[in-house]
Amino acid sequence: MLVLGLGDYARKCGFRAAVLGLSGGVDSALVACLAAAALGPRQVCGLLMPSSFSSPGSVVDARALAQVMGMATTTVPITPLMDTFAQALNPALGQDPDGVTAENLQSRIRGTLLMAVANQEGRLLLSTGNKSELAVGYCTLYGDMNGGLAVIGDLYKTDVYRLCRWLNSPAARQQRRAAGLPTRGALIPEAILDKPPSAELRPSQKDSDSLPDYAVLDPVLQQLVERHHTPDQLIAAGDDPALVQQVWSLLRRAEFKRRQAPPVLKVTGRAFGTGWRMPIATC
Repeated sequence: MLVLGLGDYARKCGFRAAVLGLSGGVDSALVACLAAAALGPRQVCGLLMPSSFSSPGSVVDARALAQVMGMATTTVPITPLMDTFAQALNPALGQDPDGVTAENLQSRIRGTLLMAVANQEGRLLLSTGNKSELAVGYCTLYGDMNGGLAVIGDLYKTDVYRLCRWLNSPAARQQRRAAGLPTRGALIPEAILDKPPSAELRPSQKDSDSLPDYAVLDPVLQQLVERHHTPDQLIAAGDDPALVQQVWSLLRRAEFKRRQAPPVLKVTGRAFGTGWRMPIATC
């Protein structure tokens, strides 16, 4: 369904080729596989944009994935751009950007580079964010949210891992052959699947520093988003009150971001977009 939706959307919008940021993480790895299946690997370009916070393994893993898929990559280190932005912003801020400001700046530098490649080469920019991130706002406007289509924006993070492991399994061999993907060995390197999720925007950063573990977060999101349960209902059913309130607060506060997100390929009963609307601001 995701392959069909991506290919159909690209064709109807007049695109024959796509570009995405390859971070060495599981989300961009899955989107790369889906794009290669929908458009052909030669029509998909991956942009690697390491910073001083990127682990060496991230670049190695991204290139290993691209080699398996047979897709082209280009590497554009962003540390010099980060330094230039810091120098330019210092007079306005009275200091160099730090904290979340510096983290978001990195994401927006990457988003600008991706859009430039998409514009120059007439490619569809694919956003690689998942439903868990969109739900709680763990994403950057005008940064990693840039794109013409959010390919896995209706897959929770735990779903992303399950789909990747299935793609790597013998059970997917027939579907891989039909999609023109390599049929031998793993599509997605095990190193990508085994590493802790991280945006790598600060030293030793992990998603779990800011969010509950996805195995804990995703079931709560499913209840709130797809089954229309209220926080009170979840708490009455035995869920941890502090967890439920934390997730509910993040979900509500992130609505303004979701209103500006690219279209999502819908695969669940309730996807973000026209099928989901919350007040952007409440008293």
